[in-house]
Amino acid sequence: MLGHIESYDERCQTGVVKREGKFYEFHLDQWSSQEPPKAGDDVDFDYEHDEVTDIGPVGAYLIDSQPVKSRIVAALLGVVFGAIGLHRMYLGFWGIAIAQILVTYLTGGFGVVWGFVDGVLIFTGHVYKDSKGRLLK
Repeated sequence: MLGHIESYDERCQTGVVKREGKFYEFHLDQWSSQEPPKAGDDVDFDYEHDEVTDIGPVGAYLIDSQPVKSRIVAALLGVVFGAIGLHRMYLGFWGIAIAQILVTYLTGGFGVVWGFVDGVLIFTGHVYKDSKGRLLK
């Protein structure tokens, strides 16, 4: 079954997967990847006899060693559409994207500078990771 990790507690080594409004608890012993589970990751898991039997990340997007997002695309989105935070949405930073929209709106458009500067910083390599901590291509 496909779901996403709702929460994970490193201390107890237990987590909760959510799928279609239902919650399933798992233990680190059932985790099949070398990378530790993180809240928000999409996972594939097996559920038998009222317990999760096997769980692991799904899709190339979740492999931490492999860059997924393009630095050039993010930089261009920042320079051209920085006022609406499109580059931050692309990188997965939804909270900052919403803040950029609000700043642009509340300052009568001067928030465009923030997005432009972000685009330049991404292009020059000062911002080099997405929201999951993966390097940009």
